[in-house]
Amino acid sequence: MRFEFATATRIVFGCGAAAQLPELAGAFGRRALVVTGRNTERCAAMVSALQRHGIECTVFSVDGEPSVDLVRSGATEARQRRCELVIGIGGGSAIDAGKAIAALAANSGDLLDYLEVVGKGNPIEKPPLPFLAVPTTAGTGAEVTRNAVVGSPEHGVKASMRSPLMLPKVALVDPELTLDVPPDVTASTGLDALTQLIEPYVSARANAMTDMFCLQGMRLAAWALPVVYKNGQDRQAREAMSYAALLGGLALANAGLGVVHGFAAPIGGMFNAPHGAVCAAVLPHGMAANIQALRKRQPGGEAMPRYRTVAEILTRDARARPSDGADWVLALCRKLGIRSLSAFGVAAQDAEMLADKASNASSMKSNPITLTRQELIGVVMNSL
Repeated sequence: MRFEFATATRIVFGCGAAAQLPELAGAFGRRALVVTGRNTERCAAMVSALQRHGIECTVFSVDGEPSVDLVRSGATEARQRRCELVIGIGGGSAIDAGKAIAALAANSGDLLDYLEVVGKGNPIEKPPLPFLAVPTTAGTGAEVTRNAVVGSPEHGVKASMRSPLMLPKVALVDPELTLDVPPDVTASTGLDALTQLIEPYVSARANAMTDMFCLQGMRLAAWALPVVYKNGQDRQAREAMSYAALLGGLALANAGLGVVHGFAAPIGGMFNAPHGAVCAAVLPHGMAANIQALRKRQPGGEAMPRYRTVAEILTRDARARPSDGADWVLALCRKLGIRSLSAFGVAAQDAEMLADKASNASSMKSNPITLTRQELIGVVMNSL
């Protein structure tokens, strides 16, 4: 058994934990750039608490998922304000934007010098500004990952800025911050969390440490996601989903992802489609394609028993077959009102181009089997 594991320096989890933010932030400086979503009111109480603690705050709003220009602008703001730390409060977009801004603000050169796929992919040279992550959704697990996903409209794709140095100094996870998330966002972010528990578990890079997180996380999400979709005020289920999302972040950062996230990068870069919604639409079909390919070409490999375990956990049936897991996810997507890719403008004529782009995505490197071009096209067609 050999593996390497890395995560945020400190994880603080629990209902009411957000009250600790001023004390935690104060250990890193007195001038903070607070990166948040378009609705800045959601973080107003935390910003006020920081200010009462003597921390000067500059609020930087992220309207949608981060782009290259937005990260550049945020890094310039952080430098001009002489910020000593960056705090991301919001969903995965705000946290990824904060991570990238913290890294770029402390390093020379342009963002494209460091972006994978569309840029030079150079390693960052200096440690980022200290970054604290405070998620307000239960989805991406970005609070414990070492990369930031940034959209490049010029290239029509999303790419990652990645470094172990980008792991947050503090991941502050308070499930109470997710209580007012609306049902549609709860559904798409929750299915993103489930994706990030399934894909690392069947990944070619899976290991004993990440398996532990994935197994527990899948059990929690399979129970809690339908509950919080129906009743967002169910605190026990909200706590379970926040924990499942955290476990998914820990797993993906150390075991990688797969075909679903391979498609999420080009689809999210070319169409006005939120990351979680794309993952939700593709997940059952990506699972089915992997299972069919494994059955044809690697029936005796390690991945098929893993898909069987996924199915047993999701269906709560010890006799479940691998395909039953994909069917269960498809039924859940319908129950939660998940829209197909066609709702975001993806059409049949885009399938070949998206398949080609997905095959080059970094997430695809960890997929349990190399899918053919026709199999990838099939995933898109089935997701429409």
